[in-house]
Amino acid sequence: MEREFPATSSSPTALFFLFAACLLLSLPGPHVVADGHLRLLAPSKPDPSDAAATARWLVAQNSWGVVRHAVSFSDGLPGEGYGIPYFYLTTLDPTAVDALADERASFTVTDIPLGSCGETDPQSPTCAKLTLTGKLKLVDGNSTEGKFALAALFAKHAQMKDWPKKHKFQIFKLDIRHVFLIDWFGGAKTPTVEQYLNPAVNKLS
Repeated sequence: MEREFPATSSSPTALFFLFAACLLLSLPGPHVVADGHLRLLAPSKPDPSDAAATARWLVAQNSWGVVRHAVSFSDGLPGEGYGIPYFYLTTLDPTAVDALADERASFTVTDIPLGSCGETDPQSPTCAKLTLTGKLKLVDGNSTEGKFALAALFAKHAQMKDWPKKHKFQIFKLDIRHVFLIDWFGGAKTPTVEQYLNPAVNKLS
């Protein structure tokens, strides 16, 4: 039995709008992905030979990672990340309590939420894993950096705007001191913080 499809108009106007819709859908731009967060369609994963670019790609494309447990973050407006993770935390959560008592922290993101590992096991070296270690520092919300961070967080996590004010959320950032990446066979890679923050510049130098 043949499946019946609704009749479509063949008028020039209808065909034009159909073509335009298909074209727009094919263009890269902000999309809400399966985890419900706004993110640009992921560009191709950098070549494993460029560790700094791969590390930055992982941070730019992910919307959450792990400090003590899963936390949302942003490193800039969608498509304009700067590599420094910012967090919106409350002292009702032990992550913020620990940071205020001892700033030392590590932050991990992987390929898994992006779907770029395919069916590869998460522990496989080809499924990239990045750990940034440093200090989780409180950011003054009234400073230029604080306003940038809040805009970046709200752009990637719109629900944050409606989180309860009484929970007294504050902005934190990871002051990165060390970069540890596994994205291929042959062991870990440790680009410098300068290389991580400026991958394109360092690639040309």
